[in-house]
Amino acid sequence: MAVSNLRSSEIEPEPIAAAVPLQGYSIEAESESFDTDSAMDDDDSLSLTTSISSSIIDYVYENGRRYHSFREGEYLFPNDEDEQDRLDMVHHIFRLMLGGSLYKAPVSNSSQRILDIGTGTGIYAIQIADEFPCSDVLGIDLSPIQPGWVSPNCRFIVDDIEAEWPYPEDGAFDYIHQRNMVGSIADWDRLFQQAFRHTKPGGYIELQEFRVWFHSQDDELPEDSNIQIWQRALLDGTVSFGKPINIIEKLADKVKDAGFVGVQEDVLKIPIGSWPKDKKLKEIGRYMQVHAMESVEPLTLALFTRILGWSELECRVLIAKTREEFKTTRRQLYVYAHFIYGQKSDDQKKHGTQHS
Repeated sequence: MAVSNLRSSEIEPEPIAAAVPLQGYSIEAESESFDTDSAMDDDDSLSLTTSISSSIIDYVYENGRRYHSFREGEYLFPNDEDEQDRLDMVHHIFRLMLGGSLYKAPVSNSSQRILDIGTGTGIYAIQIADEFPCSDVLGIDLSPIQPGWVSPNCRFIVDDIEAEWPYPEDGAFDYIHQRNMVGSIADWDRLFQQAFRHTKPGGYIELQEFRVWFHSQDDELPEDSNIQIWQRALLDGTVSFGKPINIIEKLADKVKDAGFVGVQEDVLKIPIGSWPKDKKLKEIGRYMQVHAMESVEPLTLALFTRILGWSELECRVLIAKTREEFKTTRRQLYVYAHFIYGQKSDDQKKHGTQHS
């Protein structure tokens, strides 16, 4: 299989922030047919993925995928190289959404300590460590899949972010970042309460998450749509598991309840496929189409077999049908992305004065 030699982390996103519409706005579609442009063959998909190495230790292998062994069963998504490639692609997509930026919060250049929750491959932590060379960046994940050679101000540890945080509160963080953690957390209130205690006065927390539900701009998905069948089962499974994947609409309030002030939430409408007329939205849509196709299997196998009681064969059939629909549909598919950030008030703002 041919894989592009160009890492997604080496692609410099062009500034496009103004092109990404907010929730409630329509995206103008191409007037001509986009059948050929929308449909991707396997080589097209592979050309947009990346390859990274990982440290090989004891892992759990199931249904042809590899999973973490630390706190086994707490996280139902794989950590093998295919999944790492997908996560790096997601990182590139988020940078495209933000016009090349890594964050929306007004993070200070003097930030000394930065925490990346659920760091995955570590690509976010590595890049924000480069952007803030005087800071100390810590990435936390259940899987030790991050590279061993990184800049001196970036380090990784294996830990469960839902356990009691062992970090001294006098070494609190100026900025806490999380991305793609929906479906992985059982108690969001406790997580944000711990984050609040470990944030410096004046520091920020930021969430970057997809609302995991696919819509069609031209018409709602029919009941017999394989995407519709799949996403309903996905939601049911994560609810049964105790870690619902479609919870992002509740998280801004939970951030506020934890004590953060000036909480802002931007909801962006992200196309899936090459149907938008705008060239930069079209680029995002192409990446999103590949990402949607590549996400079906890792989001399905462990969850559906362990929690919903499906056989592997039943999973494989639905995976194939759902991927094919993402690949060939002419519907104007889209998904929402939420960017939420809030600040811990400093001594002068302890009564809750909000920043502008």
